[in-house]
Amino acid sequence: MEGPALSNDRFVIFGFAGSLRRASFNRGLLRAAATVLPPGVELDAFDLTPIPVFNHDVLDAGAPEPVRQFKERMHAADALLIVTPEYNYSVPGVLKNAIDWASRPPGDSSIMNKPTGIMGCSNGRFASVRAQHALRQVLLGTVTPVLHTHQVLVGDGPKKFDADGNLTDAVTLEYVKKHVVALVDWARRQRL
Repeated sequence: MEGPALSNDRFVIFGFAGSLRRASFNRGLLRAAATVLPPGVELDAFDLTPIPVFNHDVLDAGAPEPVRQFKERMHAADALLIVTPEYNYSVPGVLKNAIDWASRPPGDSSIMNKPTGIMGCSNGRFASVRAQHALRQVLLGTVTPVLHTHQVLVGDGPKKFDADGNLTDAVTLEYVKKHVVALVDWARRQRL
């Protein structure tokens, strides 16, 4: 059975990329997603650069301001969009670190039960498939549901992005659009 059509009521996707490099292809994918949003949908993009390394002693003393903002904005969103590069067959430490902060303390997880889409890009032919698989395992542990359709696995990044990390490939942009539309539709159905 087909889900409800996308409506124009306000819907916020909280997005972040697991790369800190300014011209990152993965940050470029996140920027590209902002250009193909359905009507009434906003992308709240967050830069993970100021998030400190997770330390429970720091958490016990009170979450640092960047972490507080990260969790608040995530909690307020209707869905998440996580974009991951692939480092050594897995997700980058900065991304795992952010997820660790988001999931703690257990009674105050901002990532639990949040409908989530995953995209990723790599320089090679494997197109971040191993990182996305590893990320799905992490999100299983945080009880975060993940969209399984319309996957965005971008390989050969240097051929699809310019020197500033902006997506230039129209076919890839269409995949991004389909993924975002599917994420919004699925997340809205979860609320019914």
